[in-house]
Parts: sequence; C-alpha cells; structure tokens
Amino acid sequence: MNDRPLVLVTVGTDYHRFDRLIEWVDRWFDELGRGRVRCVVQHGASRAPEHAEARDFLDHVELLDLMGRASAVVTHAGASTIGEARRLGRLPVIVPRDPALDEIVDGHQIDFLRRIEEKGLVAACATEKDLRTQLDRLLDEPDAFLLAEGDSGAVQAAAVQRTGSLIDTLMNVRAKTADETSGEASGETEHAKVEDAGEAEGFPSVTAVVATRDRPELLRVALDSILAQDYPGDVHVLVVHDQSEIDGTLVLDKPGRRVSVMANTRVPGLAGARNSGILAATSELVAFCDDDDRWLPGKLTAQVAALRDAPGAGLACCGIRVLYDDTKVDRALDRGEVTFTDLLRSRLTELHPSTFLLRRDALIDRIGLVSEEVPGSHGEDYEFLLRAARDAPIVNVQDVHVEVLWHKRSYFAQRWRVIAEALAWLLERFPEFRLMPAGYGRIAGQIAFAEAASGRRRAALRWVRRTVRANWREPRAYLAVAIACRLVGADRIVRFLHRRGRGV
Repeated sequence: MNDRPLVLVTVGTDYHRFDRLIEWVDRWFDELGRGRVRCVVQHGASRAPEHAEARDFLDHVELLDLMGRASAVVTHAGASTIGEARRLGRLPVIVPRDPALDEIVDGHQIDFLRRIEEKGLVAACATEKDLRTQLDRLLDEPDAFLLAEGDSGAVQAAAVQRTGSLIDTLMNVRAKTADETSGEASGETEHAKVEDAGEAEGFPSVTAVVATRDRPELLRVALDSILAQDYPGDVHVLVVHDQSEIDGTLVLDKPGRRVSVMANTRVPGLAGARNSGILAATSELVAFCDDDDRWLPGKLTAQVAALRDAPGAGLACCGIRVLYDDTKVDRALDRGEVTFTDLLRSRLTELHPSTFLLRRDALIDRIGLVSEEVPGSHGEDYEFLLRAARDAPIVNVQDVHVEVLWHKRSYFAQRWRVIAEALAWLLERFPEFRLMPAGYGRIAGQIAFAEAASGRRRAALRWVRRTVRANWREPRAYLAVAIACRLVGADRIVRFLHRRGRGV
C-alpha cells in the first residue's frame, strides 16, 4: 500500500495550454518530491510531465476520488475546481492562468484569485518560487493543506463559485444600454446582471445564447419559441450579432423573460459569437439555440429536471425534429446517457447544438469554451460534444423538444474544402479515433466525400483508401468513389439524405 502523500495537479479541459504550471510541478517533483510523494498530473491540452504520473483527462468521479485522497490539490483559478477542493476539505494551491502567456482568453482568473486570496480561501502562487515554497511544506508537514474541522463545506464552496461567476461578469460583459448609443441596446443593467446569478427555488435561471447573422425573420421565430417556454424559472435570451448590425428592437424586459443584444467581441463566426454570449452570461445554466431553429415549450423544464438527477453531468441534450422542405423527421436517442466512446463511434446527429443545456461552471472550468480554432467553424459542435463527454457522460432527454431547420441557406452547404480541412483537424485533435476503427472510418469517409465533391479526385481517393483500411463497410468511401468518377453528384446525395433527416 502506498502511504506517500498524494499531490494532485489538475488544469481542467480548456484548449489553452498551461505548460508553465506542469513544468513547475514536474521540476519540483524530480528534484525534491521523487520517492517522498506521489504526484498525479492531469494535463489536458498541455504538455505531459516527464517525471510525475501523467493523465490527460480524468472523469469527474475519478477526479473527486483523487481530490478526496490528496494531501495537496494544485490547480488553476477555476471556481468549480476550487469549490470542490474546499468541499472535500483541502486548501487549494492556486496558480492562475495568464492571458499574456496565451494560457486563457482574459484576466478573470487573476482578478478572481486576488479576491478569494484576501479571504484566506486558497494558497496563491504567482511564481515558481511561491509554488515550490508551498509544496516544500508538504514534505515535512503532510497535513499542511488539510482544512481544519468546520473550515470546509458546501457553504464556502458555493461562495467561491458565486464569486467566480461575478468576476466573469465584471471582466467579460461589455454591454451598452440604449441610452449610450443609438441603434444599439443591451437591455440589461449591472443590477439585472447580478440578479441573473440568483435562482428561483428549484428552477435555476437560464441564459439562452442565440448567435445570429443576417436572418432577422428566422431569428424572431426562434426568440418567440424560447420566450414561450413553460419553464417556471427566469429565462434571459442573449442575442449575439456576428458580423451584422445590432438590432435594438429585439430588447425585451418582462418578469421572468428578458431579451438583450450584443455584438460578437471575439473571433468572427459562430464559435466566437457563442463564446461572447457564454462569457456575458451570469446564470447558473447556459443554453444554445441557432437563429433558424425552434424550441418546443417543454424543453427547458425536461432538461433541467434531467440535469438535477445527474449532479456530475455538465451537459444535457434532447431529441430533434428535422424540417427539410416539406419533410419532417423525428430523431431521438433511446438512451438517457451518452459517453465519450459513443461519440467516437458515431456523431449522433440527434445531439444538436440547439438542444444544448449546460452548467456554466462546468463549461468554464472543465469543458472549456467552444473552439475557435476549428477551420471554418465547421463541426465545432461535434468537437465540443467530444470534450464534454470526455469530462462526464452527457445527459439525454429521450423526447423531441427542438425543431431544427435544414435549408439551402446553410453557410456550410457548399463549402466542401472547408469541411474536409475541419474534419482532418478533428482527427488530429482527438487521437482516440485511432482506437475506434468505425469512428475513424466514418470521418475519413466524410473527408473523402468532401474532397470528391470539391473536385479533388486524387485527395478523395487517398482518403478512400484510409477509410477502407479502417472499416471496409463504411458506405461513404464508395459514395466518394462514385462522385470522383462523376457517376453521381454530391448535391443529389445530400438532398436525398436530408429528406430523410440524415446528413453525410
């Protein structure tokens, strides 16, 4: 039995690297800790340690188990992780991510840490020397970071998370009121933002982020469907205008139902627009809705209940009704849980982004924002699902609660080269596909299809060979050959599939 003190280091699942912290800990372990402590490092997207035990990701149950056994928990300034550590009786050792080093998008962790350090809730470290000083204490005093009886618990953990939410608001919301600028309105005051952080008993407040670009008629239909939810709690719709003029006439302020507008302040495109809304949200729950989709009235009520029954989950989805021309097709999974392995095997189109309902703390601290690195923002929802499922199984409501409109105005309908690049990027991002031949073959087949549709016959056939080597039964390989040989057109196949509620 290993009775050495355990040092747990965790950097979460954010796509930004935090090599600096990993290197500091690994250096200390190699020079002083080896043989005296056990050091487990969950490094995520960062470089793996050379000397300590490396784990790229930990599911939530395993993370809490290690945290409960650790003598010291070293992490970044994420409110959820800090709250969990304190709830389990540990004084967290914190090194904040620094935006100047491209470790995070902004300085909210530094500001957050400053505030909670003043209250004595963490051991803060600004330099490698600070961190080594803290870890050196552990060598002579294994209980140095165990909280005294009565000093931990849910109350302080919740306080830390509420403070983190407030800091996010202060650092990231840059809304303007209608009085400040003509033609632009945010429809919210600082007082209202703080109120958003609260919740009616049993019914947490929800912010629905709707990214939009030049589709005003469809947008208003989407907004009406969100405002018409039968959910008893507060619903705030945050419309994020991407590369288009802000429409201040959308602003609404009624009891329990509000609409605000803002511009995309990040990378142009769907991912940046969604992230702008996420960072501006102050509610406990955050949802997505595309500007051409519609929520059915019971969506939020059903999903909030499902999340309540799965406290470790960060994301809930539901079934969809696909509308294409005059065709309607219902698609819903016959399971209440979706795992990372499930998503490696299949995209599971039923898990549409307009069905996403997320715990904001899990999104910010564990899953990470929507990736703005995906070429052309194509398939960023699938990449996000994979990260979410790797963090914890996704909760699925098996009924249809969202109507999804598929139409020829889709920005990605003809962008075959972008699609091929994005899918190839995804395979590099998740090497786990190599362990799932059916999943690798599916994506390789999609790349072959896209390359053939774009007229790149040689590239298409190269991907066909990769597809067949992974899974000779994959039909996309043979469709790609047919397109490359001009036996059938790609658009004809896409239309055929869409009428049946399917995609390539």
